[in-house]
Amino acid sequence: MSKAPKYWNTGKKYLSKKDKVMFLLINKYKSPSEAVLTSRKDVFFSLCKSIIGQQISVAAANSVFLKFKKKCKNKINAKTIYKLSSIQLKSCGLSRQKVRGIKSLAKQTLDKSFNPRLIPKMSDEEAIIYLSQLRQIGRWSAEMILLFTYNRSNIWPIQDIGLLRGISKNYKKKYLPPESFVKLLNKRFSPYCSVATWYLWRSIDPEPIQY
Repeated sequence: MSKAPKYWNTGKKYLSKKDKVMFLLINKYKSPSEAVLTSRKDVFFSLCKSIIGQQISVAAANSVFLKFKKKCKNKINAKTIYKLSSIQLKSCGLSRQKVRGIKSLAKQTLDKSFNPRLIPKMSDEEAIIYLSQLRQIGRWSAEMILLFTYNRSNIWPIQDIGLLRGISKNYKKKYLPPESFVKLLNKRFSPYCSVATWYLWRSIDPEPIQY
């Protein structure tokens, strides 16, 4: 895991001035050891983890991922996975669709039809569209990759249940919060929506989120 993104402290100060709720959350979770967004800087690893974790509980996802990691002999990369058979991957607890997604990712990485090195040069929206072309990766997964792997500063994942729950809880709104209010917060928090997202998640989860 890496250190906090360069914009993190600036983002905290900006949000604290802009919004009373953010001021309270940032002060509540200010321990240096926990109040930080970190990254593995390994997009292939993160994409595999994203595909594995779709539509199952965190506990189930962790269990499957540990089996997957063991099957890869701790080498989660395109070459290793490309050599594994679909049956071997299924034995980790993966569905047929997820196996296809991971195998396709490995193939596209090896033949360079998917090139993560292009992503840093793209805008957020361009990167989301590019990542969403991968099998089993939709907009939400792409946003998680931009937030956690690339540490983009202004990601506001409005399809994320945790974010919407955090907004409802902290701003005393019904669940789901009104779309107009979610848009208002997006405008208020830009260009540091990623920092706001992290603190809203932190307010409803006993453990800091990592991806």
